[in-house]
Amino acid sequence: MITILETSPLNTVQDLGRPGYRDLGVGTSGVMDPIALRVGNILLGNNDDDACIELQTYPFVLRFDAAATFVVGGIDAALELDGRPVLPWMVETAAAGQVLRIGPPSKGARGYVCIAGGIDVPVVLGSRSTQLRGGFGGLDGRPLEVGDTLETTGATLDISGYGALPPSAVLGNPAGEEDGRTINLRAMPATDYGLFTPDAQQRLWATPWRITPQSNRVGYRLSGAPLELRHRVELRSYGVIAGIVQVPPAGEPIVQLSDANTVGGYPRIATVIEADLWRLGQARIGTRIRLHECSFAEGVAAMRPVVAYLDDLRMMVGRYRQSARCRTGVKSGDRA
Repeated sequence: MITILETSPLNTVQDLGRPGYRDLGVGTSGVMDPIALRVGNILLGNNDDDACIELQTYPFVLRFDAAATFVVGGIDAALELDGRPVLPWMVETAAAGQVLRIGPPSKGARGYVCIAGGIDVPVVLGSRSTQLRGGFGGLDGRPLEVGDTLETTGATLDISGYGALPPSAVLGNPAGEEDGRTINLRAMPATDYGLFTPDAQQRLWATPWRITPQSNRVGYRLSGAPLELRHRVELRSYGVIAGIVQVPPAGEPIVQLSDANTVGGYPRIATVIEADLWRLGQARIGTRIRLHECSFAEGVAAMRPVVAYLDDLRMMVGRYRQSARCRTGVKSGDRA
């Protein structure tokens, strides 16, 4: 069990989401950076979709009421376990009573506290993710508060002190180098792209769009020169998924994210590819994003380096743990 000692609004329990219910009006939810969650779970030997704590406001402080092995990923930040510095993306084991403090990140926006065995909250519609708009999932369908307790399996790994290179260090960014102020993302022209004027189409790719404060897990509202339609149109409602870039009448785009609406009716000008959605999930308010046009085939191919990175990590973790057991004489399946 862990106890929350300090938190700010909007920190929640999330997993990889609940697909398959959009036809019933239930959004997918899930983490904004699925690669960070997968990395944490791989390092801990968890299932890929075991639940974690997603942080988007800081500082965050928790107490381990029982020994637990954990990883904090997604961000570069000052991490302390009972005052001792620990590194992000590294496997650590805490003793009962120890306190983990996570400060504001110097890089990235959303941190992920993954624990061996995952966070044990009720499964609702196939997922442990918090759905804030619907008020269900996670811990009573709400953000975490001071004094909350979360059940864990109580598992500790027999080996710790190893970790992973962050995805940003391994994958780079094929869409362009980043300077901390602008994030480059690949996107495909969407269904209604042809409804926009040639000038609007050109500005979509040329504009460094700023993420406004009117942004959240539902979507990022972008500020920039308005995008105009060739003529006024009325569209039937259509299904919406994360990554779709809609353009409301005012002309400033909205990128749908993890808590995306299930249906919408604004014209769709582009779709951020799946391989780059984690980069968008780590973008802070005020950051600028640049969209770079790619084809459907290029978007599909862009997932291959991501899959290879995760597969290589699984192999590395397996070999390291096997080697460490051989050195220490610990048998497979034993726990510390």
